[in-house]
Amino acid sequence: MIKRRLLTNLTQALTESPAVALLGPRQAGKTTLAKIIAAQHPDSMYLDLERPSELAKLTDPELFLSRYADRLIVLDEIQRQPELFPILRALIDKSRRPGRFLLLGSASPQLLRQASESLAGRISFHELAPFDISEIAPTHFELQNFWLRGGYPPSWLAKTEQASFAWRESFISTHLERDIPSFGIRVPGTTMRRFWQMLAHLHGQMWNASRLASGFGVSAPTVQHYLDILEATYMVRRLLPLRVNLGKRLVKSPKIYLRDSGLLHALLGVATLEELSGHPVVGASWEGWVLEQIAQLLGSQWQLSFYRTAAGAEMDVVAERGNLKIGFEIKFSSAPALPKGCWAAIADLKLNHTYVVAPVESGYPLAGNVEVAPAAGLATLLLTL
Repeated sequence: MIKRRLLTNLTQALTESPAVALLGPRQAGKTTLAKIIAAQHPDSMYLDLERPSELAKLTDPELFLSRYADRLIVLDEIQRQPELFPILRALIDKSRRPGRFLLLGSASPQLLRQASESLAGRISFHELAPFDISEIAPTHFELQNFWLRGGYPPSWLAKTEQASFAWRESFISTHLERDIPSFGIRVPGTTMRRFWQMLAHLHGQMWNASRLASGFGVSAPTVQHYLDILEATYMVRRLLPLRVNLGKRLVKSPKIYLRDSGLLHALLGVATLEELSGHPVVGASWEGWVLEQIAQLLGSQWQLSFYRTAAGAEMDVVAERGNLKIGFEIKFSSAPALPKGCWAAIADLKLNHTYVVAPVESGYPLAGNVEVAPAAGLATLLLTL
């Protein structure tokens, strides 16, 4: 059993809030984590809202749930029963006891507007992503396999590369044919697959809806809608440009990344490290994988963006929290060096520190506040910031 970093936060949240939402993509480990928490409450009740037998218990949900007001109730796949949210609000208002409900869902709070509105002030939201580097703790030599397979538990824990790749292909099909329609989204699976594969080829590049729409044969608002769907279901990360008044012409379009490197490789048909090393997307894939580790390990207290000017100054990731501003330049190289544009960005932004993240075995300084950081040591580095 791989211990999830979120377990402590969830346990604490249940002592403070009447309802706690554990959100994230399917197969990221939400149910396993919820059952670990439920085991800490011997009288807890777990209901899987995908099972007809469980749904039958909720024929009169207010009556049924009222009987167990003193227990922790876990409701899995809550997005399938949005009509429950007003009932949960009424029950919580009768008794604000912390730890009444643990809600599991495969959609973002934006897609679950009912929860955000109906349970405002009564619910704490938490996201469980696939495994991150702090949970896997790979060695320098295991790191590339983690990058290849991605962090979904069934993919990472598969016994062979073939089994891992087959699971990821099946996950993609299920997400398109079952999960997205379950949210009430009516877009043909074949259309979304084409769009998702196009995004895979554009991984790490600037978002240009008009150009993509032209190649896809639809309108710009339509491709924007497709992007919103994949973002709301945790498949895509949109990295916004840094908004700062420096008197320079800044890039204004976001950069788009597929959040899980394993799914990216499956969409591109890349099954082995040998195939990945020779693929044109290898550098962008590495950049996206490191970005996702940074995002997961730093958490929501940090604001992430990228910096790029028309004059060529750029920094892959800028992390801000209060007055602290840290830069991350990501290089897939055993001997990384910073180009002129990165040094310009460091000067422009007056960064407190800059890390050049690369697949090296040990770190070393490049300048007073600039150092090369081994990707395998990201957890140690980021969790102490």
